Amino acid sequence: MEHTIKNDFLRMTINDIGAQMMSITAADGTEYLWNGDSAYWGGRAPNLFPYVGRLTNDTYTVDGKSYQMGRHGFSRHEQFEVQPQGPDKTTFRITANEKTLAVYPWNFSFSVAYELEGSTVFITYCVENRDSKEMYFGLGAHPGFRVPLEEGRSFTDYKLTFSRPAQPWRVEMTDACMMNGQQTPYPLKNGVEMPLQHDLFDRDAVVLTNMDRTVTLSAGEGTKGLTLSIPRMRYLGVWHTPKSDAPFVCLEPWVSLPSRQDIVEDFAQQNDLLALAPGEIYRNRWSITVF
Repeated sequence: MEHTIKNDFLRMTINDIGAQMMSITAADGTEYLWNGDSAYWGGRAPNLFPYVGRLTNDTYTVDGKSYQMGRHGFSRHEQFEVQPQGPDKTTFRITANEKTLAVYPWNFSFSVAYELEGSTVFITYCVENRDSKEMYFGLGAHPGFRVPLEEGRSFTDYKLTFSRPAQPWRVEMTDACMMNGQQTPYPLKNGVEMPLQHDLFDRDAVVLTNMDRTVTLSAGEGTKGLTLSIPRMRYLGVWHTPKSDAPFVCLEPWVSLPSRQDIVEDFAQQNDLLALAPGEIYRNRWSITVF
């Protein structure tokens, strides 16, 4: 079921399956979110918990016991409980159940809160460890945005512009989209720009670290676009369907990375996973501002 929040500037719908954004529409009718056309990619904006990316053999271990979990974790397939909080904000929550405990042995709560302020969507992730032992998890988002956003524009008119110069590093992946342990410099045009080209994604996602945490998607001054602010996300994945002319781009803020190639990860040893002591709560807020 879809749920709607709105203000004078934005109207947004969210599905309770996965707490996934389905539409972000401005007052002038501009739709910013990808429409989920399965000819290219059937997703729109999955929330990724308790893992980002692939596990070797879909397997990991905890305390010497093996568990099976599919790509990007399980939250994107779960039905969330909806807690409306007003016309412009709402929260979606899941908690551990028999099905999740079979693949993820912790008692947890995971919520996704959406709030509109002017032309900005604020998204807050909240993870609570309700168990008696330390809990390990990954976390991220996978929103897709229409490109082009306006008639008369093409995909290659658009670019990503970071708010400040930086020297990002590309997190290198194997052909199976797993970590190969390497990071290489990823130079930006003029120190801040990543021009979009379809062949940029022929080897799947470009995953950056050490980048500026604010990035704008647009075709230049005076055009429609959006700004992603991810102050507490260590990685940014940029992706569309490989070897295609897909009319969208995903800007994916992550706090953690996929498995190493051919290594069955021990969650207690995977360095970039988050750890929560019993009773602790972790929050991470990020935002999308449209123009």
